[in-house]
Amino acid sequence: MSTHADIMIISPHADDAEFGAAGSVALWTQSGKKVIYVICTNGDKGTTDRSVDPQQLIEQRKQEQKNAADLLGVTDVIFLGFPDQGLEDNDDFRKKIVRVIREFRPHTVVTTDPYRKYLWHRDHRITGQVVLDAVYPYARDHLSYPDLIEEGLEPHKVREVLFWAAEDINYRINISDTFEQKISALYCHESQINEMTSFNPKEWCKQNCKKMAEKEPYELAEGFHRIVLPG
Repeated sequence: MSTHADIMIISPHADDAEFGAAGSVALWTQSGKKVIYVICTNGDKGTTDRSVDPQQLIEQRKQEQKNAADLLGVTDVIFLGFPDQGLEDNDDFRKKIVRVIREFRPHTVVTTDPYRKYLWHRDHRITGQVVLDAVYPYARDHLSYPDLIEEGLEPHKVREVLFWAAEDINYRINISDTFEQKISALYCHESQINEMTSFNPKEWCKQNCKKMAEKEPYELAEGFHRIVLPG
């Protein structure tokens, strides 16, 4: 039996969704929408500290993500467990994304934009591309992964995709009232925030959100590239 979710956030790593969409997530959950997280990698390489044990880091980052999700009102966090820096545009990854889409049947999928130029983490590029392919056509078509139908996971048509960190922003959400909640969720990721010594994450987010709200009648926004799916 499938469990419906209104919005599915698919993030390469723990903390990426908080940078990209946490203010919007807070708005959605406050309005009664069911939001779930899918975290693609286990984060085992997300440190510069050579004394940190990768397995301990995995568990820490899982807990940090759960804490952030709880703060935002996210109902479920699914960890796919691929190695950090190990995502590939292949059948294994794509099928796992198709599986969760068919299981939760979201109206909207939110993920990282794969089309940014230069200095874009490989896991981010691959996640965005694989998610887009999974949404259309693989999750939609009954002849794609017919064994999932045998498991009771019928095809599903996602209606829209929102890409965060897009260079071509065509959709903005006013997060003036939920910016502090976004920051609180971001700071749940202590293992990552403590690594960010070259800049202030809160100030960086604030300036970025101000920039995305330019020419809008509000102060702070999260910007996305929005695609409405055919059919």
